[in-house]
Amino acid sequence: MLKIDHFSKSYNGIRKAVDDLSLHVQAGDIYGFIGHNGAGKTTTLKAVAGILDFAEGSIEIDGVSLKENPVKCKAMTAYMPDNPDLYDYLNGIQYLNFIGDIFRVPKEIREERISKYADLLDITIKLGDPVSSYSHGMKQKLSFIAAFIHDPKLLILDEPFVGLDPKAAHIIKGLMQEACANGAAVFFSTHVLDVAEKICNKIAIIKDGRLIADGETAQVKGDQSLEDVFLELIEHE
Repeated sequence: MLKIDHFSKSYNGIRKAVDDLSLHVQAGDIYGFIGHNGAGKTTTLKAVAGILDFAEGSIEIDGVSLKENPVKCKAMTAYMPDNPDLYDYLNGIQYLNFIGDIFRVPKEIREERISKYADLLDITIKLGDPVSSYSHGMKQKLSFIAAFIHDPKLLILDEPFVGLDPKAAHIIKGLMQEACANGAAVFFSTHVLDVAEKICNKIAIIKDGRLIADGETAQVKGDQSLEDVFLELIEHE
């Protein structure tokens, strides 16, 4: 579903934020992307989402080159940043309809999905309120609905559980698993290692822009907790 091959990204032509990264996320995977602050996680996710340009390496989504056909790739994906930057002057339903228009989601299907996810996340009553009045957690919920509205093949999520209450986080984890059971894939960064350990079937650990461990979660962590393995790798790598 997602193939990153020898991807590197430099800023100012000097420092490599990501250095020769190769990963393969298959359909059905919930793939956790773990690293300390500044390790290169967000840079990678933004490149996969088509937000950051890059000169080195290649990225393919469902066999389509992001460089050669960025619009087709973006139509198959949903990206949610760690700090949702929404249009504050719209209300919730206007924002979701705007996203639905961009992805050309038919009216009946759009309404059905909005109703389903808004009810699950207890946000239906707030959809008529301006986004500017939303808390961070409410904006996270609205962003999740927007991400699911066009039934993407690949969900790219940057710290998706930050700001969510425990109930909402539980629901989102279930929706991620449901999407993957239906053939999609999730590639997400997180600092919540116990969550990653529980829901991810695959894990990648990045340090200073370089991949230092990846594979099946059980294989990466062995008999230890994911937290212990992460701290050990970061300290001794």
